[in-house]
Amino acid sequence: MEATPIKKSWFYIVLLILAGEAVFILPFVLARVFRATVLDVFNITNTELGYCFSIYGLVALGSYLIGGPLADRFPPRKLMGVALVLTAAGGIIYASNPSLTTLKVLYGYWGFTTIFLFWAGMIKAARVWGGINNQGKAFGFLDGGRGLVGALFGLLGVIVFSWFVPDNTDQLNTFQQNDAFTMVVYISSIIVAFIGVIVYFFLKSNSSEELVLKEKITKENIKSVLKLPSVWLLMIIILCAYVGYKITDIFSLYASQVLNYSEVDAAKTGTFLLFIRPIVGVVIGFLADRARASIYLSLGFLLTITGAILFASGVLPDSTTVFFFTTIIITALGVYAARVLYFAVLEEGKIPLVLTGTAVGVISFIGYTPDIFAGPMIGYFLDGWKGEQGHQYVFWALASFSVIGLIASLIFNKINKPIPQ
Repeated sequence: MEATPIKKSWFYIVLLILAGEAVFILPFVLARVFRATVLDVFNITNTELGYCFSIYGLVALGSYLIGGPLADRFPPRKLMGVALVLTAAGGIIYASNPSLTTLKVLYGYWGFTTIFLFWAGMIKAARVWGGINNQGKAFGFLDGGRGLVGALFGLLGVIVFSWFVPDNTDQLNTFQQNDAFTMVVYISSIIVAFIGVIVYFFLKSNSSEELVLKEKITKENIKSVLKLPSVWLLMIIILCAYVGYKITDIFSLYASQVLNYSEVDAAKTGTFLLFIRPIVGVVIGFLADRARASIYLSLGFLLTITGAILFASGVLPDSTTVFFFTTIIITALGVYAARVLYFAVLEEGKIPLVLTGTAVGVISFIGYTPDIFAGPMIGYFLDGWKGEQGHQYVFWALASFSVIGLIASLIFNKINKPIPQ
């Protein structure tokens, strides 16, 4: 694969990083950082919010399959730019304190805008940028950079939100919550739309990328992808890793409900978690290029299992901040390491570059089904068993999925070992 000039190459990956996280700020990052506030402002339960995520996942499911082949035909810039602007437009509804029914429709809309034109194109663009020998670095920068962008959005959100919090006030009334959160949504939407415009005009496809576009996608292409064992294993690996990523949404809620943090302090906890992601992404990305990415993928699941069991077992002291944040770090290291690497192993899994978009669409069709079931599952446990017990059940579920992911990643590693010369 022909290398691109370094300035153009770095500019390209920076824009890709900005776009890659900005598109998910409205549907997911704000709800992760301000989960307790979102529940109060929209007057909904964890289960009802989970249903919104499920509707997003159902729409996304079809969008993965249809949108994947598009990425093998068209450069990412126009697809991603339009997707960002359309996603930002949904912020107008989100900021208007919609009913639960409208909120469900909005999440369905976001399931289309963030996936159909966007997802596979982003993954393929990162794979092209990384070349043959730097897949870990490419996806490490992409996910780590996305984590940094998400953390900065979260920090900005906390700052804006705190402007509307009267001094020495831990509990806000409904009007204060609504006003503060509305401003967070409006400011986020404007930034997302601006990034979309920049991406549309300046995320220029280089010559190497043009060479890996297909004139058309046929059923034979899809059949050839489905015959690869790596594709089926990656479906399982991503499904299990993504459950872990979805469960990171509740850390700020855990701080609020179990440790009795204030809303602002709970939001700071969620933002702290976001700042771990870029560090893990860059470090794991470099390490994976010096060994086999699937080895570190397995390590990520092992760390997740450890952190999940610590939370689920109830051995953490109730009010010890050090133990709480130490366990968050262990769990986050595992979750984010797996997230960084599950597409970085496409090259190791011998999936043809020219069919990356199609493969990503097929893999994502199963791999991202947690968008459908994880939200209701989490809501069922948290609403059915109040306080710490509900959280413990969620973490036992995380440990169970991580064990399955660990087994699948070990099998992936075994079947794709290089043949000795």
